[in-house]
Amino acid sequence: MSDVILSFGNAGAIAAMSIAALGSAYGAGVAGMSAIGAWKKCFLQNKPAPFILVGFAGAPLTQTIYGFIVMRAMMAVPATEKNAMFLLLAGLLGGFALALSAAFQGRGAAVACDAFAESNKGVANDFVVLGITETVALFAMVFVLVAVGELGKLG
Repeated sequence: MSDVILSFGNAGAIAAMSIAALGSAYGAGVAGMSAIGAWKKCFLQNKPAPFILVGFAGAPLTQTIYGFIVMRAMMAVPATEKNAMFLLLAGLLGGFALALSAAFQGRGAAVACDAFAESNKGVANDFVVLGITETVALFAMVFVLVAVGELGKLG
């Protein structure tokens, strides 16, 4: 039974990365579809297609990197019977926080794609709002890293 419990710690690390990547995939997919639609509008109006929309579409990808950082930090903590369930919960909840940030960032980026393609204005404002959403992911990553560091002391 002990080996099963200990494997929960590693499962948490993998969950953090995997769930964050799911959110990034969703967010980038939504934003990417909007970028394609915005380019189509530009082409139909004989306007140049703004390449900056690629930046909007790619914004949610960073949460996968944060998930990877969390996963590596969690795998560096030896799972014990005292901390294995905490590691699992940290990975699951941290991964979900990263995923939600990526999903909503993608939705915001989708709106930014449409707005910028129509107006050719506001790119800085759009990126500021996407940055605010990104900040949630950064906070979540840091908080999980701090918590995981404390869990490593439970040994």
